[in-house]
Amino acid sequence: MHEAESVTIETFDILRLLKSLPHRYPFLMIDRVIDARGDQSGIGIKNVSINEPQFQGHFPERPIMPGFLLVEGMVQTAGVLCVNAHWHGRKPPLVIVTGIDKARFRKPVMPGDRVEFHMTKTNRRRTMWWYKGRGLVDGLLVCEAEIAAMLADDVA
Repeated sequence: MHEAESVTIETFDILRLLKSLPHRYPFLMIDRVIDARGDQSGIGIKNVSINEPQFQGHFPERPIMPGFLLVEGMVQTAGVLCVNAHWHGRKPPLVIVTGIDKARFRKPVMPGDRVEFHMTKTNRRRTMWWYKGRGLVDGLLVCEAEIAAMLADDVA
């Protein structure tokens, strides 16, 4: 993209997310995407609620959001960016994770928290995308990871 080109900044509400991703409760890990700039970057929002099923066993006395679900929120945010930037009006492909690198968990995420998944594209080749992600709660870093994913029309 040239410096002079403008980038449309979009917001995707839950209804648009449901059209973009195949995930459904209890595995839809984002509630909204804001500040989406094509497939370049965007922020996924996850409102963590005590009513979510993972808190029945992780851990009942001190509920903590499992780290792999935070990473899944990053993947889903990146997937929404890719799908909406490149598959206009067509059936969206599946987002398949091909790699997770440098995952770090800095602070526990608990019910009542609002996690922001800040995703920035670092590379793309054909149907493969690479993103760097940071999860923030109230402006504090809670997790980070580098994600590799591909888009596939069918998984065999």
